[in-house]
Amino acid sequence: MTKETSKNFLKANAFKDLNNIQTDQEKEMPQPPVQKSCSPSSILVDLIPVENFNCGQLSILDALKNRKTRRFFSNEPLSLEELSFLLWSVQGVKKIVNKGYATLRTVPSAGARHPFETYLAILNVDGLEQGIYRYLPLEHKLLLIDSDDSLNSKLNLATFNQRFIGKAAVTFLWTAIPYRTEWRYDNAAPKLIALDAGHVCENLYLSAESINAGVCAIAAYDQNKTDELLNIDGEDEFTVYLAAVGKIEKV
Repeated sequence: MTKETSKNFLKANAFKDLNNIQTDQEKEMPQPPVQKSCSPSSILVDLIPVENFNCGQLSILDALKNRKTRRFFSNEPLSLEELSFLLWSVQGVKKIVNKGYATLRTVPSAGARHPFETYLAILNVDGLEQGIYRYLPLEHKLLLIDSDDSLNSKLNLATFNQRFIGKAAVTFLWTAIPYRTEWRYDNAAPKLIALDAGHVCENLYLSAESINAGVCAIAAYDQNKTDELLNIDGEDEFTVYLAAVGKIEKV
């Protein structure tokens, strides 16, 4: 990709083209599902319901004042309630609308398309075995994809040996399913998906501060290794953003 191509990606020129393009939505093509399906035999983990949260009481003013990127984490585990709170903060569903075809969530998304799936590489969360999980926002549950005792070393390889990741309690891995956004916005979708990723991760930063946890967002990772870790195809769904989360190390 040339520098000029990169600059054009950041510009809004594609929206002019939309007037001359018939999108798949306008063609009355079926809308993509708002969430990936899972097998009836899948292992699901119940999360703490939103109405039972006792954490996250820090004011938004203090969360903004305290927010910074943190790469040093303590050995203290996250509780299941804290993880539930973080997941709801970044992708929680507040309301299902349009007969189940759209969701209103805790984060904004262009056209309420919400193109992301949230995966977790869990290393140190109370009550959960080490492994790869996927968040199911419609049910507010976790789906166990793979329990893996060698997850730490695989994470290091997938992130170019950024060692702090191995000390995190959990690493969030967001994948994009571009067609969710393309269905409505066609070739304007890439810019919108990139913007949406920023909305999601900032919610993680602020909510983590309110539970005395820190976040380090990660854009440098091995695409193939990360996609393989999540067992996704790398074409219709692929990794776009990571963030390591852990309790703040006391100094």
